[in-house]
Amino acid sequence: IIIGGQFTIYNGIARNRIARLNAGGAFDSTFNIGSGANNTIYTTNIQPDGKIIIGGSFTSYDGITRNCIARLNTDGTLDGTFNPGTGANNTIYTNSIQSDGKIIIGGDFTTYNGIARNRIARLNADGSLDATFNPSTGANNVIKTLALQNDERIIIGGQFTSYNGITKNYTARLNTNGSLDATFNLGSGANSYINTTAIQSDGKIVIGGSLTTYNGTVRNLIAPLNDD
Repeated sequence: IIIGGQFTIYNGIARNRIARLNAGGAFDSTFNIGSGANNTIYTTNIQPDGKIIIGGSFTSYDGITRNCIARLNTDGTLDGTFNPGTGANNTIYTNSIQSDGKIIIGGDFTTYNGIARNRIARLNADGSLDATFNPSTGANNVIKTLALQNDERIIIGGQFTSYNGITKNYTARLNTNGSLDATFNLGSGANSYINTTAIQSDGKIVIGGSLTTYNGTVRNLIAPLNDD
């Protein structure tokens, strides 16, 4: 089990913001992070090859500059083949890995490696920005969560009220190229922030957060949505 967060100790052992546990919860001492991350890790994801994508508000990992995103080898060391350049200019809260190995990131950033990307971007497998994913003006506030559907369209949730200038209250669906999916009609949407999303096996979508209504219907903190 990979865990990330704000901690600096696990079971009395120094571990800065990330650790690996055995299946029973015991500390795995073979996972060697060195000095680890210098600030909070908010999101982790394991690639099919076992390497680990981490995102957060950190600016270094094991003493090496990595702004808000890094990839670790299976043993916890920094993967130097993943080069984000200057990385994100603010916190990354969420990430998801596509079937082709590309990585979707969401958060509070407005640039990635010096290129404008408002709160969402797609990276190539080597950490460089994927220019074919174009969110245009993107989200007008923080993206806290994202999930990939089987067709790799992207459900996003957060604190935003518009995407690319179009009103979308706290949740939206994007096409695979980063454009807004107009077929996803949420009406007035949620009345407050969305912090988590999940896709069920039947394709329906579950959202959770501080909402108390969805499209005018009472739904306290959690709501299931149809695919549309």
